[in-house]
Amino acid sequence: MKISTKGRYGLTIMIALARETDNKPLSLKKIAARHELPEHYLEQLIGPLRNGGLVKSVRGAYGGYQLVKPAEEVTAGEIIRLLEGPLAVVEDSEADDAVKRKLWDKIKEAIDTVLDETTLADLAEEESDGYMFYI
Repeated sequence: MKISTKGRYGLTIMIALARETDNKPLSLKKIAARHELPEHYLEQLIGPLRNGGLVKSVRGAYGGYQLVKPAEEVTAGEIIRLLEGPLAVVEDSEADDAVKRKLWDKIKEAIDTVLDETTLADLAEEESDGYMFYI
């Protein structure tokens, strides 16, 4: 299993929004500049995040994006699955014997647990401490 740039950059957007403590809208231009990411690519990711009910847009001169829910209520798993789709450790595990399928299932369960127990607030706090939290 590999998280693509969609998932990684999507987490970056969401962490940046979570770190806006005064909950002011944050533009993709600012996020792109701060993290040295292509703004055009972030624009492609914000649509699914908005349609998934995780962010909302604010129009106007000081517009941008805001979280819909508190960062404590959004998990890394929600974000990753929204952008990446269902997670799988291996493709076509049905071709494997029962012993290997059981191992793949345990690995997927462990990954799901980490993603679902890690909130956006946890990630934002980790990053603000000077460390980057990678999943």
